[in-house]
Amino acid sequence: MSSADCSGRTLAFLGDAVWSYIVRRHLVETGQGHGKNLQKKAVSYESAKAQAEFYRVLHEEGFFREEEEEVFRRGRNDHSSGAPHNTSVQIYRYSTGFEAVLGYLQLEQNWERIEEIWDKVKTMKEG
Repeated sequence: MSSADCSGRTLAFLGDAVWSYIVRRHLVETGQGHGKNLQKKAVSYESAKAQAEFYRVLHEEGFFREEEEEVFRRGRNDHSSGAPHNTSVQIYRYSTGFEAVLGYLQLEQNWERIEEIWDKVKTMKEG
């Protein structure tokens, strides 16, 4: 299946798994704790609020390519479900857009670009 055949929500569904894998792999590989501590650190990268902020900062830096911005808008504007109880609709939609970009890149098998996004986010969080 190509990325063009997928809805924004479908790309976000895949992107959520991609992002979770990258974050959790990093936490384990760098020995950043066990059990609840690992979960707490993962949430600091994986929450809707965190993802929306990552997108905002990278967008303001002009980091994303035009096709990635188009996919972001596709994910953000797909209104097939509401936001979770503890998240505003705007934050949830931005998070969904960020995840859609990751899903798109995975379907395009562009792991290099996914790693570039990860490196920028990791620097932002740790620096």
